[in-house]
Order: sequence, then C-alpha cells, then structure tokens
Amino acid sequence: MSSEILSVLEYMEKEKGIGREDMISAIITAIKNAAAKGVNAGQELKITIDPRHGKMHAWALLNVVDSVSDPKTEISLEKARLVDDELNIGDIYEKEIDPAYLGRIAAQTARQAIMQRLRQFEKERIYDDFKDQVGDIVSGIVRRRERGDLIVDLGKAEAMMPSRDQVPGEDYSPGERIRCFLLKIEATNRGPELILTRSNPKFVLRLFELEVTEIADGTVKIEAFSREPGYRTKIAVTSADPKVDPVGACVGARGARVKSIVRELGGEKIDIIRYFEDPKEMALEALKPAIPRAVHMDERNRRITIEVSEDDLAIAIGRKGQNARLTSKLVGWKIDIMKEEVKEVSMETKQAEAAQGLNQIEGIDAATAERLVNNGLISPELFLDVEEDDLAEMGFSAEEAADILAKVTQFLQSQNISS
Repeated sequence: MSSEILSVLEYMEKEKGIGREDMISAIITAIKNAAAKGVNAGQELKITIDPRHGKMHAWALLNVVDSVSDPKTEISLEKARLVDDELNIGDIYEKEIDPAYLGRIAAQTARQAIMQRLRQFEKERIYDDFKDQVGDIVSGIVRRRERGDLIVDLGKAEAMMPSRDQVPGEDYSPGERIRCFLLKIEATNRGPELILTRSNPKFVLRLFELEVTEIADGTVKIEAFSREPGYRTKIAVTSADPKVDPVGACVGARGARVKSIVRELGGEKIDIIRYFEDPKEMALEALKPAIPRAVHMDERNRRITIEVSEDDLAIAIGRKGQNARLTSKLVGWKIDIMKEEVKEVSMETKQAEAAQGLNQIEGIDAATAERLVNNGLISPELFLDVEEDDLAEMGFSAEEAADILAKVTQFLQSQNISS
C-alpha cells in the first residue's frame, strides 16, 4: 500500500501541482472516514503517512478506564500500564495496528474518497491558475463536443466554449489547436468552470491590442465597436497624438496588421474608420463608399434617415442589412437607409428653365429666349458654333440674327467663354 500511496503523491505533485502535505491530509481524512463506516465503526484512529516513502502507520486511540465496557474504544488501566506505567485513568492509550486491519472495504471507500478529494483540489487550483488570465487570449486543443458545447484542453485544466460563444461557420475538430478569449470563471456545483468565447467582441478588441502597439500603449484608442461574428466587424478609432494616423496604425504597412487579425478570425471582414463625436458624420463615415444624397436627423428619437442613389443602396444596406445594422450599433442611433426620390421633370419645365437662363442675357426678351430654346439652343455655350444663316433657318430675320449673336457673344466674353 505504501508504494501505491507514494505513486499517488508523486503523480499529483508533478502532474497536478498539488503539494504532498495537502494530499497526505486528504488521504488520512478519507481513510478515517472510510474506516469509521466499516468494521472499525466507532473506533477513533490516528494515522500518519511518511511523505518521503509513502509508508503508513495507524493507531487505535483507546480511553484508559478502570472497567472496560467497549473494547473498541477503551482499555483497562491494568493492560495499559503493561506498556506504559505512567498512564492513568482518563488518559489516551495509542495502540498501533496493521493498516491492512482497516479492511478491504475501507480501502476501496478511501480510494473513492481520495479521488473525489483530488478532483476538488484540481477545481480549487483552476481559479488560482487562471484568475489572472481572465480577459486575455488563451490557446488550447479541442477535445470533444458535449451537447453543442466545445471542450478545450488548456493544459492545466479543461475549459468550455458554449455554443452561443462559437462563431457561425467555424468548424472545430478534435486535436485542433485553437485560440480563444477567456471570458470568465463561472462558479458551478462542480466547481469553477472556465468559459471561453470567439464570438464576443472582446476577442477582436484583444487581438487588436496584441497586434497594434499603438493601441497597447494608449496612443490609439478604439472608441466604438460593432460586430457580427463570422461576417463583419466595424471599429472606430482616434489618436491622442496628432502625428499618428489611427486608421493607418491599425491597418499596418501593406495591411499586415489587420490581415493577421482577419486570418485569426477565419476571413471575417474588418472595417476600420476614423471616429467622430457627431453621429451624423460618424454614420456617413461608416457607410462609405456609399455617397449620401440627403440626411435627416431626428435627435429626439436618436434616428438618422439617409437617402442614397439606387446604385449605392445595396452597398449602404449590405448583405441582409448587415452594413446598416453594424453602422447603427457603432453610432448608437437607429439608421434608416432609403433610395433617393428622383422627381420627373417635364419637357415644358425643362424648356421654361432653359428659356429663363437665356433670358438672363441682356437684351434678349422672354419671347426670343423661348423661340431659341424651342429650336434646341438651351444654353449660351451652344451658340459658339451658330451663324446668322442658322438663325435665319429658324425664322429669325437677318437683323434679328445679327443682334442675337452680338448679345450672346458679349455675354460669353463676360463669362470668359470663347470659341
């Protein structure tokens, strides 16, 4: 039995980091409890284990009495003084016994209790080993799935990544190495449980802190953040140093920094933009390259309505409304994106507007301007290649044609437009 105990002590000390003294205390308590339920029920025991050799010694503690009523717990003064003549009534006599005498049932029960105590030790050590790593990225090996949850071996302990914290589309195979964000240590009936995540926005934020030195040292700050795991992330950044471009710092030379993060996220798209305190500016920056045609602000309801052209509508809204949702989360306002209303202008209106433009040329009245527009001369610039004969064909007299060309030429010269 001593060799078994010694092997347990050595294994737990080397592999699990549990000290020998703690293990010995657990083993002794377990054996005492097991023995008390077996053939030695009612008997008080004293047990010691040599930490170096694993050898165990056991004693039955007997009360010295004048008349014995229970041999398991008492010894007569006469018998006790045969071993130690200084003992008196009321003293405790330690009678050494063979550990094997504790019985096979006691040994089996003790073994079970020891394993239970070992698991408890391991759970208690989990908190101490990982409490300083909460909020950081850890690396482990995928072991198995349990009802959709992923079990990851972190070396000193196993951790769980719930299905809600997994990224849609990512496939995790047993034996695969994986990096995760240690979200928290959760107290359960089974002891502390390590909870991992890859879908939480904090995972991406920590990746940027590790990859971008300017974020780590506080020169660049991530002011706003929104993410749809596995699809797209938007971050808005500022810089405390006017000489540092916050967007460029996050992107890196030739995109090296952001590409490294994108690879870790399995190809998830990342938009890095400059942060603006004004929600309108922030929204327009986040929707680029879509160009807004009109913006309407409803400050009371924190709502922004943005009109874009039909060509930009799909870009602004994004796949399944993704870009609009992320922009809304980033700004903190409700974002409505609409197609620009294009008003149809009648030919009569266009002609009237053109005639009004020609009418601004000094000396050309409204009736003359209307006649010119009806013949296709809708702007002064179109007169650069017109001659008197052309106007005559339109029904103008030679005198009218010369007068019109003279006035138009004078107007064009005043506008620095020459033929």
